[in-house]
Amino acid sequence: MSHTTHIMLVSGQPTPNLTPAIDPDLKPDSVILFVSPDMRERAHWLEDIYRPRGIRVEHWPIDNAWDIEHIQLRVMELLEREQAAVAGKTIILNATGGTKPMSIAAYESFRAYELPVYYVHPESDQLIWLYPEDRPSHQLADRIRLPDFIRAHGARVTERGQSQVPVQYQELAQKLIDDVAYFSNALGVLNWYANSAEKTLRSDPLESNHIGFDALQDLLDQLEQIGILTVQDDRLRFKDEPARFFANGGWLEQYIFAKVNSLKKTLPTIQDTAQSLQIVRGTGTSKNELDVVILANNRLHLIECKAKTFKKGDANSGTETLYKLDSLADTIGGLQARAMLVSYKTLSDHDAQRGRDLRIKVLQGQQLQQLDTQLRDWLG
Repeated sequence: MSHTTHIMLVSGQPTPNLTPAIDPDLKPDSVILFVSPDMRERAHWLEDIYRPRGIRVEHWPIDNAWDIEHIQLRVMELLEREQAAVAGKTIILNATGGTKPMSIAAYESFRAYELPVYYVHPESDQLIWLYPEDRPSHQLADRIRLPDFIRAHGARVTERGQSQVPVQYQELAQKLIDDVAYFSNALGVLNWYANSAEKTLRSDPLESNHIGFDALQDLLDQLEQIGILTVQDDRLRFKDEPARFFANGGWLEQYIFAKVNSLKKTLPTIQDTAQSLQIVRGTGTSKNELDVVILANNRLHLIECKAKTFKKGDANSGTETLYKLDSLADTIGGLQARAMLVSYKTLSDHDAQRGRDLRIKVLQGQQLQQLDTQLRDWLG
């Protein structure tokens, strides 16, 4: 079913105005955006997604998004102009966005003309026809990809990490997770040495008590076997910067990413995935790197991966990490976004409670051994 024109009420939540427009069964020939002064920038973000898909875009200004009489007048002016579309009932209202007065005023005007009106359910991602009521609901297609989804929220993807994770890397990460108690302290030591090699790829000298640390020696042997590093003159020499990143906690991010990709085979709602996704917002001065990002059923899922111990009071403390994750999810994913913190180390009770308060899913320590099930439930 194809309709000529969709009326979209621009708001701070772009997804309901985006998904119907790119659904192959609903894609309009043109979109008219009802735009209040504070939503002009967001309207342009949507336009950046519509136009490359061949959808004509027009902005229809609304001076006051809270004045029902003014909004009704603007709707009626548009319908008077579009008499052919009104007669053919090819002009359709998406009543999901905007302020409540915008939605009510537009709905009442369209009902007076007996024109089609729909609403996008935020949880089920279903398009529900408010009029005519006898039309069946429609499950919106999961067609959008991460760059466009993020662009619609005012940010741009500038770089994304590799799409494949070597099998030997996954196998080592699995060993570390299968025996958290044995490797936990050794990984903390490895992180310290990997940090010291940030600029030179050559760590500070191994301390004498670390040379005799069995778990650390086991870990270094396995890292040597897969070509991540060598031990020379009691120093760790990393093959390259990606290898140092892997040893410095990147292994957990890559492991999670590989697990997510493996779920694609049985979870068709997963439409796009990325790791080490770099984005910029605004004029490009605000930059962020996202560990693992998933778009599933037109909903953004962010996963922050931490293999280090959280230290109270610094910028990477558990509380600060949780607040940052919550803010990013809201900013680039909207109200329906979900966030997860995966920590190899056990969080403090305070940080675990903070995660619950922020509705962030937390997986920590030995809980990572149930990662497949936890991810499936979270993404489902």
